[in-house]
Amino acid sequence: MIKHVIVYAFAAVALMGCKTETGKTKNTEVPRPTTVENKNKEAQPKMTMAQNYRVGSQVPTELVCMVNDAYMGKLQMPVPVNGKTYYGCCQMCVKTLNNNDEARMGIDPFSKQRVDKTEAFIVLMDVEGKVAYFESEDNFKKFKEVGRMSH
Repeated sequence: MIKHVIVYAFAAVALMGCKTETGKTKNTEVPRPTTVENKNKEAQPKMTMAQNYRVGSQVPTELVCMVNDAYMGKLQMPVPVNGKTYYGCCQMCVKTLNNNDEARMGIDPFSKQRVDKTEAFIVLMDVEGKVAYFESEDNFKKFKEVGRMSH
């Protein structure tokens, strides 16, 4: 019985954790990474620290939860699927990315075409952290030109 209660409590905490990281910032800037190299470049990967992005900025793939379509401001869990690396914020997102083809695809707001989230030009769309996946930077620029992007 206690084992079941512990499992349910853990599951509830994990599920709540998926959505709690977004929506904390109410200004036009959202934390953004900057790359800092470690002393021994060959032995250790680059580390990422937060800086600020503005609405309309391209954001790095590894800082986006691809299930919630949200910029999270910190490194997400890598999820390798079919030779590509997707990112999720929690174990539920990892499971979704592994098992749901649709979770790995986005719709370009300009062209309305499907785009693999690992190949997309990802843009911060609002101060809540919502992102959009464009087929290319050119599509994003066209999207802005036709006035669909509000700053």
